[in-house]
Amino acid sequence: MKFYKYHALGNDYLVLAPEDLSCPLTPELIKVICHRNFGIGADGILLGPFPSQTAQFGLRIYNPDGSEAEKSGNGLRIFSRYLWDRKLVGEQPFSIQTLGGLVQSVVKDAGKTVQVEMGKVSFWSDEIPIVGDRREVIQEEIHCGDHTFSFCAATIGNPHCVIPLPEITPAIAKKYGPLLEVHPFFPNRTNVQFMKVLNRNSIQIEIWERGAGYTLASGSSSSAAAAVAHKLGLCDSSIIVQMPGGLIWIEVSDDFMISMRGSVTKVAEGEMSAELFDN
Repeated sequence: MKFYKYHALGNDYLVLAPEDLSCPLTPELIKVICHRNFGIGADGILLGPFPSQTAQFGLRIYNPDGSEAEKSGNGLRIFSRYLWDRKLVGEQPFSIQTLGGLVQSVVKDAGKTVQVEMGKVSFWSDEIPIVGDRREVIQEEIHCGDHTFSFCAATIGNPHCVIPLPEITPAIAKKYGPLLEVHPFFPNRTNVQFMKVLNRNSIQIEIWERGAGYTLASGSSSSAAAAVAHKLGLCDSSIIVQMPGGLIWIEVSDDFMISMRGSVTKVAEGEMSAELFDN
């Protein structure tokens, strides 16, 4: 199988074209391919493009644990750059259909930057989903291990649990992220962001990603956290999101439509050996 590897602020994905698959992409194969020691190593796989009745391109997104993700902001930027590299798109905006909804994308700066119109953030419990009566999930309590957090829940096509804190560290994300991901509140599991507001136009987040674990950067997490900061009145509509892997720029509209802009770097392309799958 031929592969293309890119990273978006340290969040790395492999792009596979459906026509290059030599066998079905099962969860077991995904785990092997994404393994950092026994495979190529990646935070996920982007499979596409597929034909779509609603967009120019269809995309499937897989986590390294073999599960399928509805949407990934960094994955969408990477897939957009891949389409640009393959000369399937040019300088004009184009549409991509994901399980988490339709997005618009445009490649800029000779492929180095991609802007994605991510869709609308919702805080409604039945749309996220989160258990309980229908409500906007804003500043509720969640018990996790030895701690109780105040959190907001949101979806931008995939679920997020955003926890504002005065100080955040990778250790906090690695300790509480795995517990929150599978918390009974979230029937489909959730992505988790620990958020520190720096000023009216910038936040800092540490990320535990559903199905992937501790992550250096995330586009959908940036979108959700920025929307929460704006919803709480802590930030204006233009927000820079600082992560261990780098910066993403978010614009939040009055009705919580999200525009995301960030960098993409091509790492490599090559061909997987059949021997990789022998065991």
